[in-house]
Amino acid sequence: MDSCINRGEHEEFAKRMEAEHTRQNRRIALLEENVERFGRIACSVERLATTMEAMLKEQERQGERLDKLEDRPAQHWNMMVKAVLTAVGSAVGGGLLGAAAACFLK
Repeated sequence: MDSCINRGEHEEFAKRMEAEHTRQNRRIALLEENVERFGRIACSVERLATTMEAMLKEQERQGERLDKLEDRPAQHWNMMVKAVLTAVGSAVGGGLLGAAAACFLK
């Protein structure tokens, strides 16, 4: 009967096993909470990335619109310069033609 243990040893063993189970159950519960938190964080990061991507696309569209708006005054200026040069050229050309005609008519 060397392998038999008495009642006190068995109760001590059972008490220690119960304490170990309690400790492990607490650790498992904490791990489950952490996994749940990490899952929520991952979902939040995914939503944040989607939002940032949408914001980037909107900024690109706004940048294109801003470029068009910035180019407008330059286009108007170029048209005005062309109109003035055309008017000056026409006046000079008309003056030269008028002077040439006056010379031929004398």
